[in-house]
Amino acid sequence: MILRKSKIFIIFSGVALFLSSCASNKLDLYSQSAAISGKGGTYKVGKPYQIAGKWYYPEEDYDYVETGTASWYGKDFHAKYTANGEIYDMNTLTAAHRTLPLPSIVRVTNLENGRSLVLRVNDRGPFAKNRIIDVSKRAAQLLGFQTQGTAKVKVEIMAEESKNLKAALTGKSSVTYASSGNKNNTGKIITIPKKKVNAYNNYAANSNGGYYVQAGSFSNMNMAENLKNQLQRYGQIKIMPADVNGSTFYRVRVGPFSEQSAADMALSRIRNAGLVDAKLITE
Repeated sequence: MILRKSKIFIIFSGVALFLSSCASNKLDLYSQSAAISGKGGTYKVGKPYQIAGKWYYPEEDYDYVETGTASWYGKDFHAKYTANGEIYDMNTLTAAHRTLPLPSIVRVTNLENGRSLVLRVNDRGPFAKNRIIDVSKRAAQLLGFQTQGTAKVKVEIMAEESKNLKAALTGKSSVTYASSGNKNNTGKIITIPKKKVNAYNNYAANSNGGYYVQAGSFSNMNMAENLKNQLQRYGQIKIMPADVNGSTFYRVRVGPFSEQSAADMALSRIRNAGLVDAKLITE
């Protein structure tokens, strides 16, 4: 599936959201499919290998969690093949890892600023200075460490998403997601060569839930309406007025969700879109 980019234009002021890596108010909008889709490539784990005298042992570890240093790689590898045969694009949301299956889906959290992204691991590395993951240039921008080069991060494999991706790429039976019991919350990743379906689209907002993703808060109603219109594909959108020290702010929220896991997925998608200050709200 070819990665599709769309763009949104939002005028920011006051408490409006701002992405520090952008020089203007023009944001690149990435859906979660930016992480789970890939062009070409195959599923592989790989045999043990040795780099600079150190051995690495790839394995399917669906309990993997590690804290350490992340770095990023860019134009020197752009448009070249990754370890599983994909074409590396430094402007998409991907990463390199030393031992996880290729591809896998991981959540990377910058522990220095709290930003979090879901990335597709499709390459091997890094092999220098005890770093645990190399992320793409775009991922480093959104995680907020492109300029400084490295950051302390937490890397967690997303087990179900990774297993479903494996099933799609190996041609095994498709996997059904079920969340709150609403028929609209059930979907499939259809095996290649038919079609790959974004697993995260299977999580729909449930009107009886208590979890929201707050994407923005504005003193101007028109700005809130503008953001609401741009977020329709993420679920049910509400504008909730709130009085703060005598002033009215219009909070743009996605939801409600009946389960926190579904809300977390929506939060990750929205942050990946460039709205890095989005947060989870429980009511």
